[in-house]
Amino acid sequence: MKVIDMRCRPAFLHDFFGATPGTPEYDTARWLNRRVGTRGSDEHFTRSHTQEGFLAEVRDSGLTKAVVVGRHTPSQHLPIEHIHRITHGHDALLGIAGVDPVIQGRTAVDEAERAIRELGLAGIDIEPGFGSPARHVDDPAYFPIYEVCAQLGVPVFLMTGPTTPDPRFNDPAPLANVARAFPQLPIVCYHGWWPNVAQAIGLAFRYENIHLVPDMYLFVAGSKAYVEAANGFMADQFLFGSSYPFRPIRQSIGDFLELGLRESAVDKALYGNAARLFGLQP
Repeated sequence: MKVIDMRCRPAFLHDFFGATPGTPEYDTARWLNRRVGTRGSDEHFTRSHTQEGFLAEVRDSGLTKAVVVGRHTPSQHLPIEHIHRITHGHDALLGIAGVDPVIQGRTAVDEAERAIRELGLAGIDIEPGFGSPARHVDDPAYFPIYEVCAQLGVPVFLMTGPTTPDPRFNDPAPLANVARAFPQLPIVCYHGWWPNVAQAIGLAFRYENIHLVPDMYLFVAGSKAYVEAANGFMADQFLFGSSYPFRPIRQSIGDFLELGLRESAVDKALYGNAARLFGLQP
């Protein structure tokens, strides 16, 4: 069974992911693991306090590839070079570069191009709802990023979900403007806009270039509609993510297989859809 984990970060990447025991962030990582249904130790992620431990976790969990996502927001910056350094030379890892055109201005576009053309990263992540001030995904500030991703032929990744500081900005509706303006651009929504599940699915119904990765929120209340949609029209727009280190990888794969997805939908969600987005072998 081939599996691409679309959201998988090592704990050593940042304190936010549980890099430093005894810190409030470490305790939050443990809390979030419990909150989304981790069984066993809520400190399982300490294995990835080193690069070697992370690679062993990816290998032992049976992943074909793990997608390590960068970030650039006012509160957290995971530099492009850092993501490249972690993933470069490891066939099991793919890197996504994080940029913020509000903070960086035109440099964000230049950095996006450099990340793809020179460093070989696989896509660009932006997080409008986490900006200062928070913005919707159709804010004009982000259109240059959509344009460059469309030109380069790589997906754009959006951070959504309930951890958005102001939940009014976890609103899928403005995404319609982006999907309509860039019909050939693959748009991948981390956290699947949960808990606004029906609205997100409605957008995916209307716009086939919208893809949903509910990741850790696939295993909490209100998520069954994702499975129903993936068993029907959304089969080619639904992808797996563990959200490691906030949920164990192997447990997440096992739980995913128990959701009631059709066999064909499982194969697409675990590997086929992501392989197509990244231009990998089927």
